[in-house]
Amino acid sequence: MIVDDEIDVHQTTVFAMRGLEVLGRTIEFLHAYSAAEACRLLATEKDIAVALLDVVMEEVDAGLSLARTIRDTLGLHELRIVLRTGQPGYAPEMDVIRDYDINDYKTKSDLTRIKLYTTLTAAIRSYNQLHIIAASRRGLDLIVRGSAKLMAERGINEFASGVITQITGLLGLPPEGLIIARRNDAEPVNADNLRIVAAAGRYAGLLNQPLTRVDDADARALLLRCLSEESSVFGARHTALLLGAGAGMVMAAYLDSAQPIGGTDRLLIEVFCSNIAVCLENLDLFSQLSVSAYVDPLLKLPNRTRLMQEIDHRKRKVGAEEETLILIDLDHFSETNEALGHQYGDRILRAVGARLRESFTGSVMVARVHGDTFGLLGPVSRLPQQNVADLFQEPFDIDNAEQMISATFGCVRLDELTGDGAEIIKCASIALKRAKANGRGSFARYDRDMGTEVQERVRLLRNLRNAFQHDRLFLNYQPQIDLSNGRIIGAEALIRWKTESGELVPPDSFIAIAEYSGLIVDIGQWVLRNACFRQISLEKAGFTNFRMAVNVSIAQFRHPQFLDMLEQALADTGINPALLELEITESMAMLEPDYVIGVIHKVKTLGISVAVDDFGTGFSSLSYLQRLAVDRLKIDRGFVNAIRSPAQTTECIAQTVIQLGRNLGLTVIAEGVETETQARLLKQMGCHEAQGYLFAHPLDSSELVRWLEQHRDSGCPLND
Repeated sequence: MIVDDEIDVHQTTVFAMRGLEVLGRTIEFLHAYSAAEACRLLATEKDIAVALLDVVMEEVDAGLSLARTIRDTLGLHELRIVLRTGQPGYAPEMDVIRDYDINDYKTKSDLTRIKLYTTLTAAIRSYNQLHIIAASRRGLDLIVRGSAKLMAERGINEFASGVITQITGLLGLPPEGLIIARRNDAEPVNADNLRIVAAAGRYAGLLNQPLTRVDDADARALLLRCLSEESSVFGARHTALLLGAGAGMVMAAYLDSAQPIGGTDRLLIEVFCSNIAVCLENLDLFSQLSVSAYVDPLLKLPNRTRLMQEIDHRKRKVGAEEETLILIDLDHFSETNEALGHQYGDRILRAVGARLRESFTGSVMVARVHGDTFGLLGPVSRLPQQNVADLFQEPFDIDNAEQMISATFGCVRLDELTGDGAEIIKCASIALKRAKANGRGSFARYDRDMGTEVQERVRLLRNLRNAFQHDRLFLNYQPQIDLSNGRIIGAEALIRWKTESGELVPPDSFIAIAEYSGLIVDIGQWVLRNACFRQISLEKAGFTNFRMAVNVSIAQFRHPQFLDMLEQALADTGINPALLELEITESMAMLEPDYVIGVIHKVKTLGISVAVDDFGTGFSSLSYLQRLAVDRLKIDRGFVNAIRSPAQTTECIAQTVIQLGRNLGLTVIAEGVETETQARLLKQMGCHEAQGYLFAHPLDSSELVRWLEQHRDSGCPLND
């Protein structure tokens, strides 16, 4: 089971395992897009071996809470839990391993195709071993303590098949045998009124056939004797077990046994069989099976499974009116749940569900897709966009008080897509995600461009992984200049990607993908080490005191092993820490202030300096800036670009940043300097350092050395 609120993660995982077998068997994936949806699936699906579980979903700790629910509430102790996250700062590995009963912890960047295969193989092998070791004990326990629940959740055939598996597992026999059943009424027991409800091994083709279809006369006779005498019959090589003889249904099982069943095993089997009778007294539970499978238990609305079925049905209808699916996601529902409690959140869901049900009847299906997301499926003429949006213009009655609830909408036309119900819902989810990106309360309709964007991101990520593994990423370096004297003081390391065809992929196109997927952690470590090695080589070439600046992403910064990786890079490369500078963005510095301050403090104890990049684009407070204890402020190129002449006032922001930095005792560096006018004015304002096309474009390693040789003595003098 893949549990992740990002569709791309599901697609990437399935793609990575496509065509692979684990322990000689193919893998089937179940998909859940929230912790709540995963809980519902786990309550009905009993054969899940591994859960690949995201940490941050509808809540920041949704994955951790789900892990606890899996063990403590659902009691699924054999299921292997692999926790994975693209934001390890939210869940430090040591704390999670200590406090939660999980089996593995991976960042999303760890799970390449090979590592994912290795992780799943180990987890499934462990699951199989636990299954075998606990077969007797757990099989009997399950029937003794939870047989009625098992009966309610599965049909008679599935239940009977499970009984064969449990009995044969308990006795160490191959799963071969059959189970017959009949109504426990006044009719005499004979082979004509006995139906085969489970069949395994050499009897597999007899499912739902009368007992008369069994060719083995001894087997027929043994089963008839078992039912007539209402007692299990233990033979030398064959066994018939009475599974139940209550007021409703009677069942008996026939097994081939290579040798007589011993006394201890007989006692266990007798206890096993006596508990089956409890299940057979509750045949009304069969009618509840359909309800529990297709109806949301809280709102009594059709659930996601039922919605998918109905989509498939309507797409098959010929000549029907054009249909649309609209997904409705309640805005800020998670925050409300956290602030006011889940019971209040449930009342909100009931109120929204009731209004939707009252507003749309007949040909429109109202469903709860998952969590706080509802679905409307119906003719286009019945679901105009404005009518749906207007439902949230009036307040809802919650606990006898009026409350406004806003929502965001994503829709898709069924006739525009060829996929099944699951695919249609996925496309509507893509539209909903786009609507959220446009702003809460927005309405977005799916088009093929959206699907193409998702596919393009997946393709780009796949190519980026491949490029990283095959050394097609490289570094360029942009020199940094002391404005007071034109002296070259260092360079910023900038990552570049060249495809096999020689095309350069802009960093803006792939850095975000790398951060989202978690691959940025490995890439960032590679950048750091290579930049350090380059600095050492420049020192050896005679360019002393040359500072190397390296950008650090938020995913790297939050990684629990970031400081260890940093120390290892220092040790392996031998770089002087005083000549290494880490650049973090202002927006990154504002996230989790106390955590960031703590990490920066530890970085500084290593002797490494820290700069705040893109300064002026965020909303840092002065008190927080002082607590950061950074060394350098970097003025965003947008403010530098606004400097055209002394008469213009647009340079005031740059001047303010420079003055602020100087007052705080920080060095200020401007990036994106392209003209001598900008350099001169920045110098007059008191800016200490600069980089940009005026001095040099980003250079590869050999170009950097030649450029430094050219300016070794003269530096980069500025016109005063």
